[in-house]
Amino acid sequence: MLKLKSKQGRRAKRPGVRLRLNRNLFAQALPAIKLSPAWFACIPAALFIFLGWEFSAWAADEPLTVETLQGYLNTTFVFIAAVLVIFMNAGFGMLEAGFCRQKNAVNILAKNLIVFALATIAFWALGFSFMFGKEGGNGFIGLGGYFLSSESPDTYETFGLPIPVFFLFQVAFAGTAATIVSGAVAERIKFVDFLIFSLLLVGISYPITGHWVWGGGMLGSIGFLGEGVAFKDFAGSTVVHMVGGWAALMGAAFLGPRIGKYNPDGTPNAIPGHNMGFAMLGCLILWIGWFGFNPGSQLAADDAVPYIAVTTNLAAAAGGITATVTAWLVIGKPDLSMIINGILAGLVGITAGCAGVSYWGAVIIGAIAGIIVVFSVLFFDKIKIDDPVGATSVHLVNGGWGTLAVGLFDKDLGLLYGHGATQLIAQIVGILTIGGFTVVLTSIFWMILKATLGIRVHEEEELKGLDISEHGMEAYSGFLKE
Repeated sequence: MLKLKSKQGRRAKRPGVRLRLNRNLFAQALPAIKLSPAWFACIPAALFIFLGWEFSAWAADEPLTVETLQGYLNTTFVFIAAVLVIFMNAGFGMLEAGFCRQKNAVNILAKNLIVFALATIAFWALGFSFMFGKEGGNGFIGLGGYFLSSESPDTYETFGLPIPVFFLFQVAFAGTAATIVSGAVAERIKFVDFLIFSLLLVGISYPITGHWVWGGGMLGSIGFLGEGVAFKDFAGSTVVHMVGGWAALMGAAFLGPRIGKYNPDGTPNAIPGHNMGFAMLGCLILWIGWFGFNPGSQLAADDAVPYIAVTTNLAAAAGGITATVTAWLVIGKPDLSMIINGILAGLVGITAGCAGVSYWGAVIIGAIAGIIVVFSVLFFDKIKIDDPVGATSVHLVNGGWGTLAVGLFDKDLGLLYGHGATQLIAQIVGILTIGGFTVVLTSIFWMILKATLGIRVHEEEELKGLDISEHGMEAYSGFLKE
């Protein structure tokens, strides 16, 4: 097996300027230094000159090629995209906390914070190997390289990125799938059960289905449809959002609705969130984070990136507008929660096809997603699936729509562009295969947890609020309670 040279090791050999500072002396002298604002403005310029000096010393020893520079640009771009996706956890936290009641805000925030920590460890230990491992893997599951113990040259050659930055980008996606579940099971799940389920989802379920699509697995070639036909999901409408959505739906179904959500005749009662300002801020953070999610999936800093960013933005805008109009017509008011979910539905819907659809195609996909999400929220309420934030409608339903839309609107493969129904059928095959597996496996996880630990808090704990019963604290101590 080839060994990839550590970038850290290469840097260590480069000649450069090294400064040794007496930190104590510097700390004592700093307060005595009186600089005008103009001098402070010169600090970035001085830093730039210093870095240029360092770079010149390195370049004299090792000539810079176009390929090397492009590799550094790609690595930097994907790293920044990964950070944006990781920051989406803040968006999910704000969104879900705002949509839920004050007495459960700490619980929501705790889940959204700890879930990425859990996802990181689970994906580092097992998930990354199951998804991208090449040492004895097959079309169903990858193997080898547990705990990032070996750097597979196959992965490096396939994606052209150093393993650490590729891992960081992928673990950000894995964490997103687990975070989706949090909102659908909010206000009644035991904290410990959510932690265990998140580990199982990110460590086992998500990477297996991810391997089928992005790791060279069985959906990379659907033989009975013809040579070269494959399931297409550019940035994860199915791989991330539908998987998280199915897991969320199964969790909500096994948990049952919140106390007081439905009347004896089955009609739903509104349980309004406590802070729509939080929810709006969360939506905006997610919208911005999606510019790491979709363009970052190009895995290269090239001219496709701005195109993907524009299609992503168009779909989000169209989804927000049509959801507003649809809610206005159906419900009678331009409900802010529907506007928020319409924007997110547009983003989820465009995720699978953002690199291959036209601008008009992106607008249509997003517009339809915005309409779908309103009716989907009402539908799940009707069948008594209590989803406090609409996660299943946004991620599951519109993840499916976005995946199907590739078979319709992709400029090179889509039915509406005269390329036949082959790709549309491939998309249906992928949705059914991944959906069926995820439903079965996550249902097993939920059933085991329910039979052993019990997944729902006691009635009195739910009525009092999970902040006190699960965490022993309040989000707004000192404020008047509801």
